Amino acid sequence: GSEAASEQGQEEEVEDRLKEHMDSLLDKSAKARQAALQSLRLALASRTLSEFLLERRLTLTDSLEKCLKKGKGEEQALAATVLTLLCLQMGSGPEGEEVFRSLKPLLVSVLTDSTASPSARQSCATALGMCCYIAAADLE
Repeated sequence: GSEAASEQGQEEEVEDRLKEHMDSLLDKSAKARQAALQSLRLALASRTLSEFLLERRLTLTDSLEKCLKKGKGEEQALAATVLTLLCLQMGSGPEGEEVFRSLKPLLVSVLTDSTASPSARQSCATALGMCCYIAAADLE
């Protein structure tokens, strides 16, 4: 019993931290947003959080959209990487497709923007490829 309770407590702690990081994506400070993106990247890459993310995918998608639109260089690159991991977590169902469809135009925009940093463009290209492979319903 106490082992299950301990595991439940750890899970809640992780979710609370993730919520904080998601809130920090809307911070005015670019450094705070980058730190939040870095933390989200690590969390999404290291554990399965699909149920937690399912409820918050729209909020996270909106925040990633803002980071891709308003951010520069490193922030855009991190946002595209987090988006790729979000697509992986959502899978090939309608939720993953919805996330991809909503951010695809923005990824293409950053990718084709010759003034965007090479790392941002590369991350957007990777995100486009991975998300398209995982979540695009339209074969083209």
